[in-house]
Amino acid sequence: MKPAHARTAAAAVMGLRVAYGAGLLVAPARLSRRWLGAAADAGPTKVPLRGLGTREVVLHSAIAVVARQGGALRPWLLGSIAGDLTDVAATVAHRAELPEGAAPATVLVGGGSALLSALLAVAVDD
Repeated sequence: MKPAHARTAAAAVMGLRVAYGAGLLVAPARLSRRWLGAAADAGPTKVPLRGLGTREVVLHSAIAVVARQGGALRPWLLGSIAGDLTDVAATVAHRAELPEGAAPATVLVGGGSALLSALLAVAVDD
């Protein structure tokens, strides 16, 4: 992939991540019920979910802006990868307390997001 195309792809992918984060801010229980089960409906659970949503919006908005402005993307993408892998690790560590299938799904989605960000980091020109 050409570096310019990688930047365009990064901006598009980050837009989707921003949308996901916004969804967590607006409807945290709805978007996390498969991941967390009935606990997603508990008020205290919505606090860290909205924190996660804020991370998604702020970090990935910044990456999209940097991608469009031609700045160094790798450090930002590494931050995104770290966040994804932390979510995966925390889920796997507590998999016994989560609904059946939640941990493998999180490994697939979070790990896939980390892999996509890693591929973009390799493809950009900085």
